Amino acid sequence: MRDASGAPGAPVPGAPAYAVVVPTVGRPCLADCLRALAAAAGHPPEEVVVVDDRPEPVGGLPLEAAGVLRERVRCLRTGGRGPAAARNAGWHTVGTPWTVFLDDDVQVLPDWSRRLAEDLRAAGATTGGVQGRLTVPLPWDRRPTDWERGTAGLERAAWATADMAYRTAALAAVGGFDERFRRAFREDADLALRMREAGWTLRRGSRTTRHPVRPADRWVSVRAQRGNADDALMNRLHGRDWWGRAEAPRGRLPRHVLVTAAALAATACAAAGRHRAAGLAGALWTLGTAEFALARIGPGPRTRHEIGTMLATSVLIPPLAVGHWLHGTVRHRGAVPVGGRP
Repeated sequence: MRDASGAPGAPVPGAPAYAVVVPTVGRPCLADCLRALAAAAGHPPEEVVVVDDRPEPVGGLPLEAAGVLRERVRCLRTGGRGPAAARNAGWHTVGTPWTVFLDDDVQVLPDWSRRLAEDLRAAGATTGGVQGRLTVPLPWDRRPTDWERGTAGLERAAWATADMAYRTAALAAVGGFDERFRRAFREDADLALRMREAGWTLRRGSRTTRHPVRPADRWVSVRAQRGNADDALMNRLHGRDWWGRAEAPRGRLPRHVLVTAAALAATACAAAGRHRAAGLAGALWTLGTAEFALARIGPGPRTRHEIGTMLATSVLIPPLAVGHWLHGTVRHRGAVPVGGRP
């Protein structure tokens, strides 16, 4: 609700106060995020901390889009250290019992703050975090592309910081986000696992947030393979069984290893003059690559552009995924969890 002056309404009685932290790299969608947050009536945030993580900020951010919340918005700068560091910078400055993390490409629904109040009011003393429910709008007149289906997977993601409320004291107790995760990938799963290991419980709330599919070029799936290095860091920090505990899908890395090994074997055998062995390994590589491409083409719109993209990227993804995983394994071989535990 708003009062006669247009200022945010009063908090819901009995519901804890909260601050919102939004890390951003200056994408245009930030304006939509702030505009939707201002339109959510019922239990407004005490403050909104927008963390500008652009390495070299050029121009200002659209903070005026916060409308009636504008006086509660402040901005920090972190200089391109990644979303984990940006979120840490934000929550370290708030004084509310709860900190709600939103990504700059989401849009909360009009009843979001009222439902958030219900979520926080229902949280027990040992509840460290309450996750919002994400909905990803997909095209109604055609099948979704590979990129759109990947984004839609966020609807099933556990503890995604696209909309995640954490008790501020719990964040302090576990040391916040691990800033070695430089991309928006796995830093949320790592924090959730450490929260649970520290004795906090996590649960899903009733509020819903819209997560549109952001524009992307045809090579976005290739760049996404950098996340395999983060998976290697997760292996080191939490053991190889972390997938199940974090409720994360396993992915295709084991298959990518086999396909890449077949390609390397075919090349090595051909160089050694072992043509029959090279042919067999090459056939295995072809079959593996074809299976991967067809698995991605089948559910999609099957347009010429999409098919071409899937064929090209299905050749590139397996070796890049393996390469990034090997690089992460070597780079993080001595890593220990936040807090220094072996």
